Amino acid sequence: MSASVLVVEDDVAQREQLVGFLRAARLGEDVNVSEVADAVAARFALADGGVDVVITDMRMPGGDGVDLVAWGRTNHPLVDFIVVTAYSSVETAVNAMRKGAHDFLTKPVDLDVLEHRLRNLLERRGLVREVSRLREQLDTESAAPGVVAASPGMQSVLRVVRKVAATDVTVLIGGESGAGKEVVADLVHAWSPRRSGPFLRVNCGALTESLLESELFGHVRGAFTGADRDRPGLFRQAHGGTLLLDEIGEISPATQVRLLRVLQEREVRRVGSALPEKVDVRVIAATNRDLEADVRDGRFRQDLLFRINTISVVVPPLRERRADLAALLPMFLRRYAEQIGVPVPRLSREAHDALMAYRFPGNVRELQNVIERTVILAPSDVVELADLPAAVRAPIERGDELPGPDTECTLPELIAAIERRAIRRALAEHGGVKARAARALGLPERVLRYKLKTYGINPTISSRTRRGRRPAHDD
Repeated sequence: MSASVLVVEDDVAQREQLVGFLRAARLGEDVNVSEVADAVAARFALADGGVDVVITDMRMPGGDGVDLVAWGRTNHPLVDFIVVTAYSSVETAVNAMRKGAHDFLTKPVDLDVLEHRLRNLLERRGLVREVSRLREQLDTESAAPGVVAASPGMQSVLRVVRKVAATDVTVLIGGESGAGKEVVADLVHAWSPRRSGPFLRVNCGALTESLLESELFGHVRGAFTGADRDRPGLFRQAHGGTLLLDEIGEISPATQVRLLRVLQEREVRRVGSALPEKVDVRVIAATNRDLEADVRDGRFRQDLLFRINTISVVVPPLRERRADLAALLPMFLRRYAEQIGVPVPRLSREAHDALMAYRFPGNVRELQNVIERTVILAPSDVVELADLPAAVRAPIERGDELPGPDTECTLPELIAAIERRAIRRALAEHGGVKARAARALGLPERVLRYKLKTYGINPTISSRTRRGRRPAHDD
């Protein structure tokens, strides 16, 4: 439970007693208690933010507690107030509660009662926060099952997507191949007022110029050889919904001109027809190219870039989303095991470390392929390091599995990675003999054994991957 409690009391002795009691009380490890002497200072503290609960005296300089409650409920509606006073009366209590106080106590305050009520209040606030978090998570999952956004980078993307989805502006989604641009496009549509309309997509790089124009804008019968019937085109088919133009940076200059006209005029002309047709389509464009560089090189029209780049969202590569990778691993293991009809395998510590250390140049798409292959080929229900592709094993086998400079990583995770690398290298250099490796590391052997168990390091595997031979045995 993480919370901040502010005590507002002008009497120094009573304030010190109350603050000291609350700091010693078992309210939770993350409950912070601060103090001010009057209502004016309390308002400044509330304005700074971060206060969850205010315990305030009734009579004090700068305004009484009821006025502070009224001001606080208006300006900081998420803050709860407990009013304490020596002037006990039904009218005072009713007035404080009407102004928005959560609770009302009289002096001398029964500290045990205060602790009990404050703990209940903090627990209630924690439950409200958890329900809100779960509701938001449920909204995300129901809108696009399988979306993982545990990393700050993806959480930032989703915050932008939630805002722009409610509008009708054109969105340009950038990012490396396989990073999840289509998933973000799905969310833009799923969270938009057009969610009940069609959501169509086309890979602009997979079609020739003539086929792409026919696919996008449609054609009339006889417009070209093989056009034996009218075709409405994706812009017409997506009327009232959303159209994703994937790999938009690959379209030809001539198609760029036609696309710009559609976006500006909101109407299309089928190939072979001179009659315009109105369309109501929200366009999402996606690319792994640097379109600004393409504009400078003359490969992409600047006016078209301006038109599609009203809002730009860049999906971070998987190597910068360590928390997402950790969450995706069990999800994909379960998904592919269920598809194949086998028990969900478990990753050994070394296999897990290897997957977490690998940079995945193909991003989420490559991760899916690696996990699917591993689930199919793993000889048992425990995936060992040797069961992973050679490219994934390489950083662990070389002993260079430290997180990259652009990878999200906490200090404890970095220290653990450094220890794992040092231990593996020492074992490899000394043929897996733990006593010699411990001496080389400057550790007691019992400490090394503990760390081997903690990190799940198999000294035999560690020495073989480095030396290519069996270790000598010291026990």
